[in-house]
Parts: sequence; C-alpha cells; structure tokens
Amino acid sequence: MRATGDYLFTSESVSEGHPDKVADRISDTVLDAYLAADPYSRVACETLVTTNRVVLAGEVRGPETVTPDYLIHLARMAIHDIGYDQAGFSWKHAEIHCHLHAQSADIALGVDAAGNKDEGAGDQGIMFGYACRETPELMPAPLYYAHLILRRISELRRNKDKLVEGLLPDAKSQVTLRYVDGQPVGATSIVVSTQHVEGLEQAEIKRMLWPIVESSLPPGWMCPESEFYVNPTGKFVIGGPDGDAGLTGRKIIVDTYGGAAPHGGGAFSGKDPTKVDRSAAYACRYLAKNVVAAGLADRCTIQVSYAIGVSKPLSIYFDLHGTGKDVDEVKLARVVGELMNLSPRGIREHLHLNRPIYVPTSAYGHFGRTPDEEKGTFTWERTDLVPALKSAFGR
Repeated sequence: MRATGDYLFTSESVSEGHPDKVADRISDTVLDAYLAADPYSRVACETLVTTNRVVLAGEVRGPETVTPDYLIHLARMAIHDIGYDQAGFSWKHAEIHCHLHAQSADIALGVDAAGNKDEGAGDQGIMFGYACRETPELMPAPLYYAHLILRRISELRRNKDKLVEGLLPDAKSQVTLRYVDGQPVGATSIVVSTQHVEGLEQAEIKRMLWPIVESSLPPGWMCPESEFYVNPTGKFVIGGPDGDAGLTGRKIIVDTYGGAAPHGGGAFSGKDPTKVDRSAAYACRYLAKNVVAAGLADRCTIQVSYAIGVSKPLSIYFDLHGTGKDVDEVKLARVVGELMNLSPRGIREHLHLNRPIYVPTSAYGHFGRTPDEEKGTFTWERTDLVPALKSAFGR
C-alpha cells in the first residue's frame, strides 16, 4: 500500500463460522491439545470440513495420551462452540476421522537440536511483518474494520442478542476505504454477507446490520446506503461447510494484513512454533510494530528468510516506505538482530510460544489483537522493545 496519494483500498474478513475458519479452528484445537500435554510437541495438522464430515490429517510427535478419540471429541466441541447444529453440519452428527501420523524422521533430523547444533527451522521460506499508523493497533485500516464488524456481529449472536436474531455462524465482510494523501478518511463501500434462517428477508438483515457496521467505524466514516451491500445474492441460508468445503490455511491474507503488505505464502493454523511459517511471521509483526510504536517510522515492512534445519535467518530486510524518521534501514536490521534472537528457539523463548495459546488466533486475524498477560496470548503484539529501539537511535 502506498504511503502517499489518493486511492481506494479494500480488504476482507471472514467469521469463525466460515468453512475455512472452521478448519483453522479445529487445527489449532489439535495443536493446543498437544502443547497442553507437552510444550515441545511437534504438530502439523490439516483439516478438511464439508457436509457433516471432518477429516484431520498431518504429522505429529507428542504424548500418546493425546489419542485420536480425544482429538475427535475436541473437534466436535470446537464445532459446538462455533455454533453449528444444522442439518448439513452439526456438532452432534458430523462424521469425524483422524488420520494424523508420526512426524517424518527426516524432518526431525533437521529440526531437532543435537550436540553443537541448535534447533533448526522447520522448513525453508520467507516471512513478512508489517505495521502502520492507520489504527491505534498499528494495523491497516481496511482489514482492521472488516474484522471488527464481524467480531461484533459474532459477539451479539453468541450473546443471543435480539438485534441479530436469525443470523447464523457463517459470514464475510469487505471494506473499501478512501485514502487522501496516504491516510484513510472514510468508507466508500461495505459488503456483509451473513448466513441466516429461512424466511429472514434481505431488507430486514440490512436494517439490523446498519447500526452495527456504522458503530464499528470512526464517526462519519459510514458509506452511503446505496453502497452498503448485504447478502448481494438475496439469500444465504445454506452456509458453513454444508455450503462450501473448508480447508486449513486458505485465508492467509485475512489472517495477516488484508493485502496491504506482502505475504511469504505459508499458513499458520495447526503448526507448532518450530514451523517458522508461523513463529517467524509473529516475530516479524512484533518487530515491525515496535519500530512504528517507537516512532522510528510510520510504516514498516520486515522480511526474514530461513532454510530447513538451519537455525539462523538467511536474511533480514527492512523497508520503511520512505516514512523513516532519520533511521538507516541497514542499522535498524542490525539493531533488531541484537535485540531479538531470530533463530526458531530464540523466537519461541522470546515470545513464549510453546503454550496452548493458538485457538484464539484462528479467527479475526493473528495481528492487531490485544495481548492477554494472564492467558499468554498474542505476545507478539507487545511493544516492550520500544525503549531499547529509542535508545539505539538516540530518541
């Protein structure tokens, strides 16, 4: 996304009831079950959901006490928590099959620490982090508000609020914002599609959603009524995995920055923190957010790269998009490398990632969330490096 100029930019979000997010939720439920039993478990869990059927597949290394029957039970409870008890997808009646098997010994050989060899990255790849000043959470505004709209609808639905009576778990949003000189100033169009019970009319759904959407945006940002699109097809009764199959990891742009920043390609859910697809992306967001929070730049993109079995990153790259405050990007890369050990082990220990903290990440984005010190979630959203960064640059 450009730092200057006038333009429109759009991002989308999906609810926890979207088929792909149901799959992400179940995969992260499996991950948390293993990490609760052994913080050093290895997990790469993929989930497929479709009409009254769930399939778990992938590789694990962890305690035998985490049995297939237990994981099937947890998957069923995850579906129940999301709110699915429909004819085509029900927590009570869905067939759930577990095909998880032992992690490849060849992969373990490269990842495990041994002798003088530190723990290596779980795979090769490139990861990105991003932060900007468009919201207090230092996230791109279109994605932030797309998430917020759906989270508020979900909270009302879960609380059985009459304002959203008749709405069901599957939903999507899309927010288009107008930028003037690189800063968002208001919405030009908003799309919300939400599953609903039979007989609920499109006009009634639009009426109930208008105040929720308007209150989710800054004052004066709501789009014209003619540009507020609700269930554009006119009807959305068949939804969730009954309406469309879902797979783990298919919403990587929703999970990160809504297209406002690059993405390395790797998904997050179902992967333990030795997989740098996940842990290094969290570390990059953490560093980018601290750079912006420290006032060193208004926008910051970070890229790191890894090779499977190698502990140190192969490269660290910074782009401040011309918004740096007298900050040399080469020096910045050196400074953050001194402040944080970017090996897989260093990331895990710095951000305390070997804990069952991942289910809350499975919907509404992995970034821009509020850290919970008690639960240990979203540690990568802390800004505890700000004092050291300021000191390093004489601020």
